[in-house]
Amino acid sequence: MSALPALPRRQFLGQWASGVALASAAPVVSHVCNAEAEDRRAAGPFRYSLNTSTIREQKVGIVREIEIAREAGYDAIEPWMDALHRYVDEGGSVPDLASRLRDSGLEVCSAIGFAQWIVDDEGARLRGLEQARKDMDLLARLGGKRIAAPPVGAHDKPGPDLATIAARYRALLELGDELGVVPQCEVWGFSQTLSRLAETLYVVAAANHPRACVLPDVYHLHKGGSGFESLRLLSGEAVQVFHMNDYPAEPPRETINDSHRVYPGDGVAPLTAILQSLHDSGFRGTLSLELFNRDYWKQDPLEVARTGLRKMREATGRIRVG
Repeated sequence: MSALPALPRRQFLGQWASGVALASAAPVVSHVCNAEAEDRRAAGPFRYSLNTSTIREQKVGIVREIEIAREAGYDAIEPWMDALHRYVDEGGSVPDLASRLRDSGLEVCSAIGFAQWIVDDEGARLRGLEQARKDMDLLARLGGKRIAAPPVGAHDKPGPDLATIAARYRALLELGDELGVVPQCEVWGFSQTLSRLAETLYVVAAANHPRACVLPDVYHLHKGGSGFESLRLLSGEAVQVFHMNDYPAEPPRETINDSHRVYPGDGVAPLTAILQSLHDSGFRGTLSLELFNRDYWKQDPLEVARTGLRKMREATGRIRVG
């Protein structure tokens, strides 16, 4: 360790006093951030999260993504696991990142991972479960409680039968029990496996696990042809996070893709009916803005985040909550 440079006594005392003041202020700053978060939560029946896919291609890094979510006024953030692993691989401190999240008042409502827990190839599935363990361990250290479990690896071809998928989902849930993280079985509308809500609900029910739950998405319910009427069958525990977005009238369902997602209210999805069904079924969880719009990726990420939150709140404001 190199020696510290000598400082004049007056300069040293001034810096020491400043340091004490900053240290004393830190709990106050944290309290203010947490109070602001509580005020935001009191503003409506749901919490609001920024899924970082929405600003992913601006490539600002996870630290700035946290700052953007806080500055924009969100209650929560839904990061991508590759960004979190990249932060660690590049020398980032997990305790420091966890501290940033706590001080920001943001909940890590969920995270996006792509572990191949569902595939038939036993070697690939074991590697997938190991990846899931790595993801969930890091997420738990950051205070995260849930992670997306999409049918990756079985999305480009027909996967196993639903009973087999249910058994594999239960194994993933049991792994999550060890680490304190709940994998949410995700509907992927473009997939050849679990493209519909009905299939995903079968898997979640057949897993017969107390923390089994489904992760729906406005776009994916449309893309896969699920429709939205069956959302009224879901309880507040069956859905804990709901991916929010909208879609235009064109292109048609058969050719629409992720890049066509738009801000809530800027498309033709029946958002009022969707949110009303969720609310009436007891959902009081988190609406997470998940967009992949290339036009938005060219814009200022903070402005995109603010616009998305405003439009989610406007959509929520149209439902009956009494």
